Amino acid sequence: MQLKRVVITGLGAITPLGNDVKTFWDALEAGTSGCDMITHFDTTHFKTKFACEVKDFDITKYMDRKEARRLDLFAQFGMAAATQAMENSGLEVGKNVDADRAGVIWGSGIGGIHTFQEEVTGYSKGTGVPRFNPFFIPKMIVDIVSGHISIKYGLRGPNFVTVSACASSTNAIIDSFNYIRLGKADVIVSGGSEAAIIEAGVGGFNAMKALSERNDSPKTASRPFDKTRDGFVMGEGGVSLVLEELEHAKARGAKIYGEIIGGGMSADAHHMTAPHPEGLGAANVMKNALSDAEIDPSEIDYVNVHGTSTPLGDPQELKAITTVFGDHAYNMNISSTKSMTGHLLGAAGAIEALACIMALERQVVPPTINFETPDEEIDQKLNLTLNKAQKREINVVLSNTFGFGGHNASIIMRRYTNE
Repeated sequence: MQLKRVVITGLGAITPLGNDVKTFWDALEAGTSGCDMITHFDTTHFKTKFACEVKDFDITKYMDRKEARRLDLFAQFGMAAATQAMENSGLEVGKNVDADRAGVIWGSGIGGIHTFQEEVTGYSKGTGVPRFNPFFIPKMIVDIVSGHISIKYGLRGPNFVTVSACASSTNAIIDSFNYIRLGKADVIVSGGSEAAIIEAGVGGFNAMKALSERNDSPKTASRPFDKTRDGFVMGEGGVSLVLEELEHAKARGAKIYGEIIGGGMSADAHHMTAPHPEGLGAANVMKNALSDAEIDPSEIDYVNVHGTSTPLGDPQELKAITTVFGDHAYNMNISSTKSMTGHLLGAAGAIEALACIMALERQVVPPTINFETPDEEIDQKLNLTLNKAQKREINVVLSNTFGFGGHNASIIMRRYTNE
């Protein structure tokens, strides 16, 4: 069976660095932190008081207020990003795409935690009589985003949401890629969204000691690879990519941002939250992605790492990179854009895929900011793109995301050429 080629023809972004793709990329390339003190709730009694929140988000640009009240914030982020991506793609259902051949595959790690907290808190403060919002369940369930996107555009193809913690939206993109290359669909709106900067989200991750507590300097708190890193910084937002079969895209004269050529998945099978100490699962997922793409490791120019700024995770991922790439690891650029966006949890794969696509477009590697102190556990000969973006020829990029539970997912994208 001849597999079809899959390209990216639409982009949309609601992020801590800006609420459109251009603003996001300009801030990323400039090395701007999206972090600041939390405004969503009173953090007086919380160990962590900062996060990478989305700023100036106005859902009424995308739907009316009555409809917006029926969506949790994570679904609003997703709808806004998907709307941008569909407009950017130039697709018009029934005109240049068959609704039965177009689907939605989304990723989110947690779903409607805002709604869950609000409803349960309201009940606990009441008289015991259950008075829940009739939209409680449909607002909260994680699969509702793909449902809303399909309803808005009338897309009747494959429709579901993947959940694999912080690898969720990479899994969604891989599934979308597979459905199209197997001929099951012509177009899939993919991506991810998350909105967990709320008491239950921050308190839960604080209890695990997973978050940075650098409250005196929030903009420098996310510091992957730095010896003084003390945990990740929560982020929120939504990013959408329109994936399309190559000949379908060419036939309608679509702008092509890049091509997806491979995806890999693996499990650590080791621990509920800690990565494998030797980076075994991380190495395997990159090998699987390279094998799926049928390319040699030496063809990779840039790796956007999971790089969460945690003491355990960063060294293990870099060990895995040197295991997989050998001496070529020193020729590649490596960076963690979480140093600027924070960690968008289930949407991390989507926002980092967008960073990779824009790196291919602009031929610029976005930096890892906030690096000051070398860590003897990290090979300092690796080019970690520290503190400043670097221009270079970029033809093939790899993006890693890893999730609690030991889920690992990697995708490989290539600069599009009409060959």
